[in-house]
Order: sequence, then structure tokens, then C-alpha cells
Amino acid sequence: MKKHKIARARSGKQKVLLVDDHPVVREGLAERINRERDLVVCGEAQNAREALRAVASLQPDIVILDLSLPKGHGLELVKDLRTLHPDLRVVVFSMHDESVFAERALRAGAHGYVMKQEPPERLLVAIRTVLRGDYFISESASSTCLQAFFSRSTKAVTHSVARLSDRELEIFQLIGQGVSTRKIADRLGRSVKTIETHRTRIKEKLAVKSAAELVHRATCWVESDRGTLDAR
Repeated sequence: MKKHKIARARSGKQKVLLVDDHPVVREGLAERINRERDLVVCGEAQNAREALRAVASLQPDIVILDLSLPKGHGLELVKDLRTLHPDLRVVVFSMHDESVFAERALRAGAHGYVMKQEPPERLLVAIRTVLRGDYFISESASSTCLQAFFSRSTKAVTHSVARLSDRELEIFQLIGQGVSTRKIADRLGRSVKTIETHRTRIKEKLAVKSAAELVHRATCWVESDRGTLDAR
């Protein structure tokens, strides 16, 4: 965990905590955010455990976090933050396609979602929007995502990947990245048998018949530009 020295003159600024496992990303974001008159980066963390400690000690106003974190998934961190710090504002800043992950992030407790492909100014808009008490996602995703989030519809989901639970989607991603079942179990702190059970459920939900087909589907999903299986 890295703490930033905050000058007394900046005491009126709203504090931002950055959570990302890439130092270059954190450094770039910190440099950009610290140029703003109303914002200051108070600290950084590279994993969920560090993030929880940093929130407790630094008491930021908002957390900017990536979904891909070592030894855990960002969605689980979002859920923990919502439980432990219900008034804390959270924006997910990730490379993962918002058409798949934005609604999941909001349901987990996040207040905004910005893709890393967006210009830095977009993230600043999201930060200020969320700090005002509103939600923020892109215009292209808002019409469907926010409607689904607030309505909490029970209608059947037609998008196959969207049928997966957060844990199943995390495992599906790891399968697509070539991670073995045993290593997935070690990374998530679960037994091999539990991961195999998840794999079986994923196969059922995606209507695939073999382990080889599951790996192929997962690999294609991870490598695709949008990370979806619409055409499959």
C-alpha cells in the first residue's frame, strides 16, 4: 500500500484511492488526478487486501479500482467495500467490456464504470458525477444497463455469458487465459472439486458439451474485441 503525502493546502480536496495491480497505471492516474483543484490521490493499492487496509486508514471519499486484481476479483472487492463502508463511492476503471461487466459492477455496489480505452477526462467526469451522488456509465450502455439494474428484472437473460454468476464468469475468464483448474483453485482459495463443479455449471449454461469446447469458447471470449459470445 502506498500513501501519498497531502499538503495542508489540499485539505479541502476530495480524496481518491487508486486500486490497480499495474504501477504505471496508478502513476499515470495519480499524476492526472492531482492536477485537479478539487481532487487529490491519498493512496494506492495493488490488490484487494491492501485496498481494504488503505480504505480503513486513509478514509478516501472515492475508490477507483480495476476488476483484474491478483489473488481475487474486483467484483468481490466492490462487494466487500459496500458491506464494510456503505457510504464510500466506488468507480470501476477496467479494460473489460462494460456491456458484460457494468451491470454486474453496479449490482455489486459500484457507482460508476469507465473503460480504460476512454480518455482520462472521461474518468474525471465519472469521479465528479459519482461524488455528487449519481451513477455513471457510458451513454451507449446506460439505456440497457441502468434499466436492468434499477428494475432488477427477473426475465430470462438471452446473452449466454450474462447467465453466468460473478464467480462463474471469473472462472470462465481464467479458463480463457489458459489457467489450469488446480491453479484456478489456488488463486481463488477454493478446492479443485469446487472449481470442477463451477465448470460443469458453466458448460450447462453455455450449452457446451465438452471440456475442449469450453476452453475454446472461453479463449475466443477473452481474445475477442468485445469479449462476448453473441455470434456463437
